[in-house]
Amino acid sequence: MSDNIIFSLAALAAIIPAVISASRQNQTRNGMYWAVLGLAVIGPLIWLVVRSNGEWRTEFSTALWITVAATLLTFAAIALITREGWRLSPIVMPYMAMVAFIAVIWENTGQDAPEILDNPWIVFHILISVLTYAVATVAACAAFAAFLKERALKNKSQTVLIQRLPSVSDCDVLQVGLLTIAEMVLALGLITGVAASVAHGGDVLPTDHKTIFAVLAFIVIGILLLVHRRTGVRGRQAARLVLAAYLLLTLAYPGVKFVTDVLLT
Repeated sequence: MSDNIIFSLAALAAIIPAVISASRQNQTRNGMYWAVLGLAVIGPLIWLVVRSNGEWRTEFSTALWITVAATLLTFAAIALITREGWRLSPIVMPYMAMVAFIAVIWENTGQDAPEILDNPWIVFHILISVLTYAVATVAACAAFAAFLKERALKNKSQTVLIQRLPSVSDCDVLQVGLLTIAEMVLALGLITGVAASVAHGGDVLPTDHKTIFAVLAFIVIGILLLVHRRTGVRGRQAARLVLAAYLLLTLAYPGVKFVTDVLLT
């Protein structure tokens, strides 16, 4: 077993206590909650620092670990500053554990790309892209929670999991707020992407799959925010649009990396 696999399994193991805690019926935002959440954040972050070794790695598994670390860090901030955000734990934590598990499966040596770190526009664009996807991931979890809550109310079927999630109105507030942030950050990401492309002598707006999906996601999120402002669309209708936008972002970021590093190798 390679060292990479061992470290990846250790990072995955760091998330498991938070998954178990999120499944408890009497979970509260107490010291134990913050302890297991902190462990879940620190594990992937340490593994990213160790595996990078001062260089930017571009393989699919690294993209997934970056997604996990950034999303967990974003979620921890949301759980800290919002009243009901922490109640998304039953959705966020298992989802991140699943993504981490996929990263372990596709673990490989990969390639580094030191020239990327020499271009500040590309570095800034990468950071913006990662932040956008992390915020959108938590927003998608809030949308999925709203979908589950509204369906349960309609069917008059309340499970323990459903009861522990935020209310539909709280989920709507979370997803709209997060999508507003994601839209602004995504706009900045598109601008920095243009700057990075021009700096490398490329087109102002590249026509690659990543750019196309990112632009489509920007449009879908913008339409959702506009419709929500004018009509107050919420619940399952809003959730479908949020999840559609998240799918586009997934295709733009880890999706493209999966195709290039896994399917085409």
